[in-house]
Formats: sequence, structure tokens, C-alpha cells
Amino acid sequence: MDEEELESLLLDLESDRVERKASLSDTDRIAQAICAFANDMPDHRMPGVLFVGVDNEGRCASLPITDQLLRTLADIRDNGKILPLPHMTVQKRTLNGCELAVVIVQPSDAPPVRYRGKVWIRVGPRRAIATAEEEARLSEKRRARDLPFDLRPFPSATIDDLDMDLFSRTYLPSEQSPEVLAANDRSAEHKLMSVRFLSSEPERAPTALGILVVGQRPRDFIPGDYVQFLRIDGTDLTDPIKDQKEIDGPLPELVRRMEDVLEAHISVASDYASHPVETKKPDYPIEALRQLARNALMHRTYEASNAPVRVYWFKDRIEIHSPGGPSAGRRS
Repeated sequence: MDEEELESLLLDLESDRVERKASLSDTDRIAQAICAFANDMPDHRMPGVLFVGVDNEGRCASLPITDQLLRTLADIRDNGKILPLPHMTVQKRTLNGCELAVVIVQPSDAPPVRYRGKVWIRVGPRRAIATAEEEARLSEKRRARDLPFDLRPFPSATIDDLDMDLFSRTYLPSEQSPEVLAANDRSAEHKLMSVRFLSSEPERAPTALGILVVGQRPRDFIPGDYVQFLRIDGTDLTDPIKDQKEIDGPLPELVRRMEDVLEAHISVASDYASHPVETKKPDYPIEALRQLARNALMHRTYEASNAPVRVYWFKDRIEIHSPGGPSAGRRS
């Protein structure tokens, strides 16, 4: 966090992301504050900050910030009383002319976090012990973070961002028999939830899977969800480009459009010499290209990269790059 942001938080007396201590006289309360910031009950998804060396009004307490004081603060993390261990940093900073110890606590990926067995949370500007219901909400946050990427909800998306006509016309008939669909009188939302295109309560937000497969504009939410196609008049990337396209859309449409582009660029020669009748010989087998292109789309990573699938068609070869893997990309 930069100096400007820290100074703003220091002077914000109503923020629930800040706690101030004039000294280290009560390390229990400091540990409780660290636990509460790690639990991030308000779901800010931003760090909480503990300032040591100022009073409750943000005025400098003239506390000497020694190496021993900084070690004492750091030891609160590692003494085994806060579990799971919080991710935090301890720094000596000078803000508004006052020398302070600044403890920056990141939200935990595995709440609830406990100090001496108790779950501390922020309730407005104060700390409190979580109720059973609040503990359950924190546990639900952990389970949500444990979900694979394709099942994670996108809170910024709504059901209106899904193409319900595509869902009903293309996806459902491919998954269920006409008899089952005819007998299914559930609402559209429940149908979406049943195939995990929509998360359950409380969000009811489209999942990554729903956006990818039946989203109106998937790239609005998943920037790398497209194919970059280049037809290059040569054997190197620096050679002239004959054709280029960005192909996007929901997955069924994306696959169809990409296959149309591949077919349009295949050259077919006629062979009269080895057969009594004319034989058509494409320079690349379309079925092999379809399989490679589909694999590149189906098995790529969307979570770790915003890069597109790249199809580079040279004079002597076709390269298909699929984002993912230890080197951030695979090539066919």
C-alpha cells in the first residue's frame, strides 16, 4: 500500500478497515484485530490496517518504533494462537510526520480465522466475536473460494447477461431428451442452476461456465475468451499478414465460427493422375484441424491468463497455441 492510501485510512475515523493503537500494552486486542481483518466479514476483499503509535483520533502518540516493537508485532502471527496463519506485513512508516508501526493484514483465503479458538470479526468500527450464523457465512466464503474456476459466480453479471434462447434452443436439447424437457416445468433460473450456469443462493449470479457457454458477451467478463487468427504469407511472424480475425462469442458459436474460418482457408487440389476420376486433396485434413481447435478451446485455462487461443497459419505449417500449462502456453 502506498503512502497516500495509508494516510487516507489513518485519518478515516469511520472505516472498518482500520484500527489504531497508542502502544503495545494489550497484545491480546492487537491479535483480535489481526484475526478480524483476516476474516474480512464485510467482504471488502482489501487489506485491513492496524496503526500502532496513534490514538483513536489518529493523533501521534510519540511511541518509539524500535526493532523490538516490530518483532513483537511480527511474532503475533507466528505464536500459534491465530489459526490459520494470517498473511500480514509489519512495517515502520512515517505518515503525516508521525513515526508508526503499520500492520497490513490480507483477507484470508480460508476463513474463519480464530484467535485462541474464537472467531473475531469487524462490526462497523469495532471488533466482536462472530455469531454461529456469521461463522457459517465465513465458512461458505471458504467453500466458494475452493470452487474450480468454471463454477465460481461472477457477482457483476446477472441472468440478463446469459442468452436464454441459446440455452433453450441449443444447450438443453443436447443434454436432455425431448421427453424429459417436455416434462420439465421448472423456472429458467432453476434450469440454469441445475447445470451450474447460475450459482445458488444467495448470489444467483452467472458462473464462469454459464458465461462461457451461453453468455451474451463472454469477453465482457472473461477477456481472454476469443481466438486470434492470423494467415501469414510466409514462414515467420514478421512476414506479411494475408488475413486476420478475432473470433469470439459463446462457446457453441465460437467453435462454429472458428471451424468456418479454418475451412475457408483450406486449399483443395484436384488429382487426375493416380485415379481414373477426379480426386479432391485438401492441403490439411479438416477433421484433424477441427479436433485440434476444439481441444485448444476446451482445455485452455481462463483463470491464469487473459491471452486468447492463437491460430497462426503459415505457408508451411499451422500453429495452434492454447494458454495454460507451466510455460503459460501449449502449442499444437
